[in-house]
Amino acid sequence: MIFSRRNFLLFLAGLAMFSVGLACGAVAPSLTGSGGQETTQPAPILTQTMEPVNAPVVLPTPTVVFYEYLVRPTSLATQIAPVPILPPPAIPESRRLTLEYPPKIRTGDSDVIRLTLEVDTLGNITPTAMIQGNTVTGTTVQVPNLYDTHYVTAEARLDLAGVEVRPPEAIDQALLPGQSVTFYWSVRPKESGTYRGTAWMFLRFVDKVSGAESKNALSAQTVQIEATNFLGLTGSAARTAGGVGSVLGAILGFPFVDDVLKWLLSRLRRKS
Repeated sequence: MIFSRRNFLLFLAGLAMFSVGLACGAVAPSLTGSGGQETTQPAPILTQTMEPVNAPVVLPTPTVVFYEYLVRPTSLATQIAPVPILPPPAIPESRRLTLEYPPKIRTGDSDVIRLTLEVDTLGNITPTAMIQGNTVTGTTVQVPNLYDTHYVTAEARLDLAGVEVRPPEAIDQALLPGQSVTFYWSVRPKESGTYRGTAWMFLRFVDKVSGAESKNALSAQTVQIEATNFLGLTGSAARTAGGVGSVLGAILGFPFVDDVLKWLLSRLRRKS
């Protein structure tokens, strides 16, 4: 049998199609099940290596643990604001305020009024009258103990209407712990009568840092003075009259004064 060229090409084409069919038949069973139904192969499962549950726990090295212990408390402490510690309250200083004044003054005479804020080192406070016959009044006062933070000044003023007072304005002295201060006024009534007034005591505090100033009244004590006269005479006139009377009394009381007077009279008569 003689093949032509056309028949040979057809034979090659058929052989190629047969090969393709065999290839498709070999793949088909893998895509279908026994019942001819299409099945889908499961996706491949990815596996992950897991450590066993009872595996030993690896702790950090001692160096790291010690570092955490040192750093963490410090960082927490810096977040807490420090609580200020307040100083204990200062105990007030107990002092005695003493006022001394004359209850009676002759008109035209002058006398002294004394006001003292005192305390001794033993704590015994005793008012003392410097002039006999004067009225002395005393009272206990509490002075704030602010000497460390403030400049403390005691200020006094005497209000006595109708009487000449020197100095008329307020006077002050620095007040130091444990030391006394004394204020003096000279008073002189010009007319007879009863005069009432007030002796004031103030405390002035000046802050050593800010310079802020405050002033508090510590005490106000009553003063009462009676101005008297003799037969309408002032004190100086009464003293002059008293002096003349004393001289005359001394002369009249001298021994043999009568004989001396008689001898003087007889001499005057002879000359006349």
